[in-house]
Amino acid sequence: MSVYAVEVENLYLKIKGVEILRGVSLQVRRNSIFVLMGPSGSGKSTFLRVLNRLIDYIDGVELKGSVRVLGRDVYDTDPYELRRRVVMVSQEPNPFPHLTIYDNVALPARLNKVVRNKRELDELVKWALEKVMLWDEVKDRLKSYPHALSGGQRQRLCLARALAAKPEILLLDEPTANIDPVNTVKIEESLKSLKDEVTIIMVTHMPHQAARVADYVALLHSGVIVEDGPAVDVFMNPKSEVTSRFLRGAL
Repeated sequence: MSVYAVEVENLYLKIKGVEILRGVSLQVRRNSIFVLMGPSGSGKSTFLRVLNRLIDYIDGVELKGSVRVLGRDVYDTDPYELRRRVVMVSQEPNPFPHLTIYDNVALPARLNKVVRNKRELDELVKWALEKVMLWDEVKDRLKSYPHALSGGQRQRLCLARALAAKPEILLLDEPTANIDPVNTVKIEESLKSLKDEVTIIMVTHMPHQAARVADYVALLHSGVIVEDGPAVDVFMNPKSEVTSRFLRGAL
């Protein structure tokens, strides 16, 4: 088995004739936190959507290059099976409003049949909520609906829901962009505790956040990977002037 959860080589992607990604090559080690940094509009979210084929839902996509996820070409893999193993959490908190807090977390486990009985389901829901530091805040109101939660709590609920699917890769598209600092810290701490169980690929435009959580980073700018490597090396000794400018907040 490869040490890499994701292997991308020479990826080019256009949407309706507009070039979004230009020759992107990346490798993401299993059980690590890989952060894809870059300013808005650099192609980061589009890259994430290639990895679990959510890009299929966008019209006018032209794609060239090799994308291997969990050892298989993504286009030789059933997309529904791929999305069961590679789960994405979006920037906007989007819990299911008509399901209770408990049922929001339980739904993926029920759909994917990852538990055999109610006791196992209860344990899974508790585990997922504990992993995102939400259990103590909601354990007495699991039958309530998510509208009663703050925005940051709703985002952590969405993260718990993703974990309950027992994915092998977790894709996070700016997961803390729209929430308060307290919940941001809780999510970041949760991620650091999870990497032994799941490979995490996170997009952010905030270099300080990448520095706090990443094992490995890459800088994507105008659809091109400018620099990548161990986070410590990139932050302490950037090789590219573009990287230096981004880290200083000048991009």
